[in-house]
Formats: sequence, C-alpha cells, structure tokens
Amino acid sequence: MQTKALAPEYQGALTKMSVNASLTDVLAEGVRHLKQAELSGSQEEVARTGLAVAEAHRRLGQVEEADRAWKASYRAARSAGATGAMAWALWSGGTLARQRGSLRLAFRLLGLAAELGKQGGDVVARGYSLAGLAETGRIQGDYETVATLHEQLLSEARARGEARHTVWALEGIAQIHRNTGRLDSALAMFEEAASLAGGADDRRGRAWALRGIADIVSLRDGGTERALALLSEAEVTCREMKLSSALAYNHKMRANVLFRAGRYEEAREVYEQALGEFRAMTEPRGEALAALGLVKARARLGRDRADTAADLDELRGRLSRIGLLNAREMVERAYAELGVERTGDNGDGGPAPAASDAPGTSGLPAPAPAAAAHEEVPVR
Repeated sequence: MQTKALAPEYQGALTKMSVNASLTDVLAEGVRHLKQAELSGSQEEVARTGLAVAEAHRRLGQVEEADRAWKASYRAARSAGATGAMAWALWSGGTLARQRGSLRLAFRLLGLAAELGKQGGDVVARGYSLAGLAETGRIQGDYETVATLHEQLLSEARARGEARHTVWALEGIAQIHRNTGRLDSALAMFEEAASLAGGADDRRGRAWALRGIADIVSLRDGGTERALALLSEAEVTCREMKLSSALAYNHKMRANVLFRAGRYEEAREVYEQALGEFRAMTEPRGEALAALGLVKARARLGRDRADTAADLDELRGRLSRIGLLNAREMVERAYAELGVERTGDNGDGGPAPAASDAPGTSGLPAPAPAAAAHEEVPVR
C-alpha cells in the first residue's frame, strides 16, 4: 500500500499538487499553468493542465465552468493525438454529468473514457473510468449489476497499492451493503476505509468514510452524539479543502441523524441548509434527497397531510425522471411511514403533482431549473 494518496487527475505541470490541496488553490494554479501551456503551444499540456481546472470547478460546484473546461481539455487532447489525455477529459465530463443528474450521458462518456484509457495504455485512467461507471450504477440503485465491478476494482487497487482507489472501492461496497441491510459489514468497510485514508493522508476519502460510519452508528446503534461528532470532524476537512459537494452531503447526513433522534426542528433547519447547497451547485440527486428529508421533517412537525402527499408526489416523479431507483424506493416508503397516499398518475409511471404543487405554491421549494434540455451528477 502506498504511504501517501496521489491525485492522478492533477497532471502536466500540476503533478506535484497534493490530493489534500484546497480546491481554490488547485484552481488558481491550474489557471496559471493553463495560460502558460497555451502560450507554449503544447496542446497536450493544455489538455492536462485544463483537466485540473475542470475538476476544481466541478468539485467547487461551478458546473458551467467545469463543463467548458473539460470540453476544452478534450479538444486539446484530440488535437495533440493524446489518447490518454482524451480519456481523462471524458472521465471528468462523465463525472460532471453524473453530478448534474444526467446518468445516461454519464454512462456514455465514462464508457468512452474507459475504452480510450485501454487504447492509450493508461491503466489509471481506465480504472478511474470503470470506477465512475460502477459509481453511477450504484447511485442509480442497480446494485446487482455493479457489485462485482466494485469488488474487481477493489482487488486491482489493492494489488497495485493505490491507496486512494482502495478507499473509494471500500466505501462504494460499504454503501451497497448499507443500502441492502448488511449494516455490520458496511460499518467494518467504512472503518477500514477511514483507517486506510488516514494512513495514506487522503483527507477527502477519510471525510467520506466518517460520514458513512456516522450513518451506521446512528441507524444501527442510535448513537446520535457519536454520529454528530464524526460528522463535525469530517466537516472540518470539507471546509478546509472547499469540498462543496461533500459538505452538502455531510449536512444532509447530519439532518438524517437528527431526524432519527426525533429532533425534527433541528433536522428541518439542516435539511433546508443542505437543500440550498445542492441547488447552488446544480446537483439534482442531492437536492431531491435533501428535499425528501425536509418533507418528512415538516410532516413530523405537523404539516398538512394533503400538502405532504403532494410534495412526495412531485419528488417521486422527479426521481423517476432522473432514474434514481433506490431514492424512488425511499419516497415509496415515506408514503407509508407518514401515513399518506399518492394522488394520481402523471403518465410516466409516477404520480401527477397536485394543483397546489405548482412552483411557487407548494410548501416545498421549487426544484432548481434543469441545466439544459439536452443531455448534459460523492464522488471522487
């Protein structure tokens, strides 16, 4: 196992940047070196420094800037005939597509990235792209299809001594186990991931692992205060490294923990905070999950049953359109948990929103506008 985690997406003149560097620092250095590369005329260097710019923008939640940057990186790599750099650019684009809720596009771009990584002999680019495909399937809820791929990637990462990739794979498998009710094995994997990440100085990976541990501790053991303490520790890293998405998911988990403890008013406030954070970065999956928690918290605080049903109807349809199978099942369970019923069918297998659920009239904040009508969502 490597003693230190590496950030292979920081390439060209940025190869010495730490995996723990603040994303604002990565962006500043990336922009500086990108300008130098453009002046030098080296299209491959433009592609590789541009990749870091794209990834910094994406992780900071600046999705439009990230979209322009990965495409520019790909064009430069193609111009230079640099197959490996093309693979990395497509990996970045596919990861951004997943972040924005365009799962079909994510599958397509990540599949192309994996193929180009193979053609170009870039084992790491291919591994990251396959991991992206596995993660996209996992967040969609297609566990049977991607579980074997997760296990394969974990085995390969261990064999190559890639600490960061090993941590990612452990966390992915742990999440599958958690979502299928195998809480003991999920906890063991999250704890191993946290330990490995700590030893490899992978602060981002450790923050995600601590979030997973907090979830199990709260869900299985009712350990509210311990879970909140773990999330507070992870939040420090998220803030210091400017991990916008990880911070929003941390806050959503904090709200989950508070909800499970019956602290509904506190949970409502934190769900609202997380919802705003997800909307600011155009991350529809996180937005929908935070909105579901907010609906449940408001219901426990006495919200009208008809309004609660209308909110769940809207969420069910939204999650069906995104293709998040597991999250839609969570909404289905919420109907029974809150004692309300669906109010109709919207024609695509989901319920029809009630008239009072039109934007601006529902008690639930209206969803953020789609990034685009065409194909266009944690994450490394």
